[in-house]
Amino acid sequence: MGFSSRIRRLFVARPPAASIELAADRVTGVSLGRIRSGTAAAVVTEPLPDGALVPSPNATNVVDHAAVTEAVLRVIKRLPGAVARVGLVVPDSAAKVSLMTFAQVPSRATDFDQLVRWQARKTTPFRIEEAQVACTEGAAAEDGGREFVVSLMRRDIVQEYESVCSAAGGHAGIIDLASFSQINAILAGDEDTAGDCLLVHVAHGYSTLALIRNGFLILFRSRTSDGDETLADLVHQTTMYYEDRLQGGGFQRAFLAASAANTTKEDAAVLRESLEVRLGTVVEPLTLPHSDVDSAGEPPPLPDLIAAPLGLLLREQVGAGVRE
Repeated sequence: MGFSSRIRRLFVARPPAASIELAADRVTGVSLGRIRSGTAAAVVTEPLPDGALVPSPNATNVVDHAAVTEAVLRVIKRLPGAVARVGLVVPDSAAKVSLMTFAQVPSRATDFDQLVRWQARKTTPFRIEEAQVACTEGAAAEDGGREFVVSLMRRDIVQEYESVCSAAGGHAGIIDLASFSQINAILAGDEDTAGDCLLVHVAHGYSTLALIRNGFLILFRSRTSDGDETLADLVHQTTMYYEDRLQGGGFQRAFLAASAANTTKEDAAVLRESLEVRLGTVVEPLTLPHSDVDSAGEPPPLPDLIAAPLGLLLREQVGAGVRE
């Protein structure tokens, strides 16, 4: 089952040579070797101090600029080759993602942008005038309209993430969200998009559930860990909505991506088993289209930790699942 880049990244540019994920607990860099085969040539991970990066849609994210910059610099230096242009993966919780349906779509791009911003104004936790907006065509609506996937980030927060790359000697030509990129990595190279596929992404500080139907994102829910809602609550509410409002008949595939740096294989297995009980279906571990990974002499990281930066590169350089 392939995943389409109908979910457009926040910025579009020529394919980067490497990608870097900035998570709350780590910085992970990936570069591809044999591009046609999707082989990950190098993977480097550096930890971040607690509180150095705190993802939020409406507050400062890079709290300790020096510490985050130093971690990015160490990653860039340890990746092979001269890494200057990079793709950047940021936490889901740094953005606001909405699915919007329009009965009619304006033909002019400026008119459509105004329509999206007017609609997003109702739910966005910051002034829409401050937003960087990315909008991608989604599934057709039953009434003949069209659904769109809309991602919004405050411009100053985008600049925070860009600035640590610049300070470390890199240029972030593409910025994408972690779960969007994970889906591309999970489903890269698979042409069958039929049916419903669920991704459960448990990160440091937040959890996201994303549902793909026939190649289109139809549900995206992300919650931070500091609220009253637990992962079990999020899974329950999402499955109820899936069955009652989306006429869900069961997931063809379900995946768990446990991307917190301190997650062990045993932790992931326990979490996967608990999700299987709640979902009533098999939850697959991540198996990614890469081999011969060079992790700088360290034990190879769990696929969950590199799925997002690898997925960005696979989509941009290999074209896996890309149907613009």
